[in-house]
Amino acid sequence: MEFVKVEVITAGAKLEELKKSITKVGVTGMTVTQVMGCGVQRGTPEYEDDIHSEIELLPKQMIMMVIEKSKLEKVLDTVKKGLYTGHIGDGKIFVSPVNNIIRIRTGEEDKDALY
Repeated sequence: MEFVKVEVITAGAKLEELKKSITKVGVTGMTVTQVMGCGVQRGTPEYEDDIHSEIELLPKQMIMMVIEKSKLEKVLDTVKKGLYTGHIGDGKIFVSPVNNIIRIRTGEEDKDALY
């Protein structure tokens, strides 16, 4: 069975809604971290072309979850719909492969470690 890690970085205003909706599509766990960052707009409320403007780091939340690859499209659709406002700062989603999962307490691996 293949697994992927989905990392979502967003402003976080819709975190509670997002947690409920991704649970409904089969996500059994997640890690949420308070982070600071900015995208191409460099932390400004509007997109600016001035590459010399100073970067302002804004408070964000990073949601990380490891899921079965077969659930990926459903989870991505749910995240995109749940966070979309059409404004700068809606966020980014990163997807990467997971080679192995190990539950430290029991030594279980892969699917057994995830569920």
